[in-house]
Parts: sequence; C-alpha cells; structure tokens
Amino acid sequence: MSAILRKRLTTTEELLAMPKDGKKRWLIRGKLRETAMTRHNRRHGRTEGRVAQILNNWLDGRPEPRGEVLTGEAGFRLRRNPDTSVGIDLAYISAELAAATPEDVWLIDGAPTLAVEILSPSNTHEEVTEKVREYLEAGVALLWVIDPDLFTVQVHRPDARPTLFNADQELTGEPHLPGFRVPVASLFE
Repeated sequence: MSAILRKRLTTTEELLAMPKDGKKRWLIRGKLRETAMTRHNRRHGRTEGRVAQILNNWLDGRPEPRGEVLTGEAGFRLRRNPDTSVGIDLAYISAELAAATPEDVWLIDGAPTLAVEILSPSNTHEEVTEKVREYLEAGVALLWVIDPDLFTVQVHRPDARPTLFNADQELTGEPHLPGFRVPVASLFE
C-alpha cells in the first residue's frame, strides 16, 4: 500500500512570521517560494524610480480620487485559501483599494490595477512566468515586465497575448490607466 504525502500549504501569516535571514520569500497558492535576497543593480533601481516618477506624474493629472503608486516590493495578498502573497516592484492601486486598506498593514488584500516587475539578473524564466500567470489569474488588469538591459516592456493582460514594446515605441495604459502614454525610451533615461 502506498501513501501519498501531501505537502502542507503555507499561509500568509506564517510567511510574515518567518525570520529575516537574507532570503526572499513569497507564496504562490500556498506554496512557499524562496530565493537568495535579490541584489538590484543601479539600472534596476534607476528604472524603478523613473517608472514611479512617470506614473506619479500621470496620477497627479487625474481627478480625485486617484489611487496610489507603490514601490519597493509592495506587499500584496492576491488570493486566499490557498494564499498567494508577493512583493511587487511597483504597483498602481485603485482609489477604492487604497481607501479600503489601512495605512499600517504589511500587505494589501487584493490585486493592483497595474503590477510592474523589473527584471534583475537573478530572475529565472520559470519564476517570472509563474508570477505573470498568477498575477493575471488573481485579477491584475495590467502587468508590465520591464527589461532594463534590453530596453523593452512586455505587456500582459488577462485575455490577450503578451505584447512587446521596444525603445522606439510608445507605451499606453488604456483602458486601465486612462490617458497614460509614454515613450518606452523615457523609462530608461
């Protein structure tokens, strides 16, 4: 007789209680993912700051209520039972989600309208693919995977094939970021 061993799923609460020991951890449907802490290079940091600046400039021109732009591995619980809890390089959350989220929480419960992942040398294809799939299935309306080495943005939407934009093209956020337009090259200046 064979026994099937089922690995116990991890909760977000257990994830948050884990030690700060130099490892980056996240949950995908209750399964713990763990890597060595990513060391971002200057290009990554500069790109993240630039994209945040451009998004905040767009947001400042929108009528109230505006939502928020969050940076620095902003914590999100995208799904419960089993939990998917991740840190996103940069995100835009709607005014409704911002209003429903207390200022002092570690994780935002819900999906951002826009998630931005900026590739680092340590990212694997499998890791990025898994996150893209999970973000879209959890309700992220728009996802940009930015490659600061190749000066490209891969745009993902739930029911469409990905689209690749290069430095000679213009990136838009319609319909989720009304009126947002930017030359891709300006993301890397």
